[in-house]
Amino acid sequence: MLEHGGRLRLAAARYGIPLADWLDLSTGINPNGWPVPAIPAATWTRLPEDEDGLTEAAYSYYGTPVLLPVAGSQAAIQALPSLRAPCRVAVIHPGYAEHAHAWRRAGHAVTPVAAEDLDDAVPQSDVLVLIHPNNPTGARFPLDPLLHWHAGLAARGGWLVVDEAFMDAIPGESLARFCPRPGLIVLRSLGKFFGLAGARVGFVLAEPALLDRLHARLGPWTVTAPSRWVATQALADFSWQQTARQRLARDGERLASLLARHGLAPHGGCALFQWVCTPHAAELHDRLARRGILTRRFDDPPSLRFGLPGSEAEWMRLDAALQALSEAKVCA
Repeated sequence: MLEHGGRLRLAAARYGIPLADWLDLSTGINPNGWPVPAIPAATWTRLPEDEDGLTEAAYSYYGTPVLLPVAGSQAAIQALPSLRAPCRVAVIHPGYAEHAHAWRRAGHAVTPVAAEDLDDAVPQSDVLVLIHPNNPTGARFPLDPLLHWHAGLAARGGWLVVDEAFMDAIPGESLARFCPRPGLIVLRSLGKFFGLAGARVGFVLAEPALLDRLHARLGPWTVTAPSRWVATQALADFSWQQTARQRLARDGERLASLLARHGLAPHGGCALFQWVCTPHAAELHDRLARRGILTRRFDDPPSLRFGLPGSEAEWMRLDAALQALSEAKVCA
């Protein structure tokens, strides 16, 4: 299994710091997520039902008439490669490593491609896999090249797969409204923006025939009844969504400014995280962890991803830790 952020218990054991004393900035999950109310008891005693209102809420939220609920977008990432015969797959790099891992494991020829080289990669590929905004770089792609790449791939039976796990803060840039189209597959998740990672709820937006194949591959009851109930309420809470987008935009800018003030100007990011390339990534990660602050470290290229603090006390704690490291010349 690949390494991911959020492995707080492992960090607590390694550094000897109690779980409750950590500031976890490693995941890019909204620290002020949708406030989950009491869940009806009946959701625990009945099998999940497709007619519970979840798909209708998702249709409205994503602006598409066809989609498939899945157990987080990770379930689709793992299953989609099995729906094609071995082919040539270009995957953005650096990016969420599970995509390349899943396509390789299914026997496909995977080529990592830098964002600036995507235009050249499309004619040589049968499938193009993007994360938009990219994780961890935060790179975003204008609509015109996205649709151009899709058209070129679809014309020869190919796919454009776009993981929009971090798109909810800027929904106007989503490809969701263009679904369903042949060869266009959009993955969405409630884990990041809504802060509901533990519910494991995601959606695949694609052609009905492809969704039918994916559904058959995944089997019934992929999303639990309590998770379906929570997701339905969250997707319909437009007032909370609007407020959250405004707050995340401010907090993303605040985090970028805070890092820059301590000599760690981000090389990219989005509303939910900032990405810092530095040859000192491993040392910074370790020094912060010794202070009970967990970041997400990457080796290629050496870099750190910082998620958002959730309270003013947490902002002050991060500020103080970075100041101490700066004074110790760790960031130099």
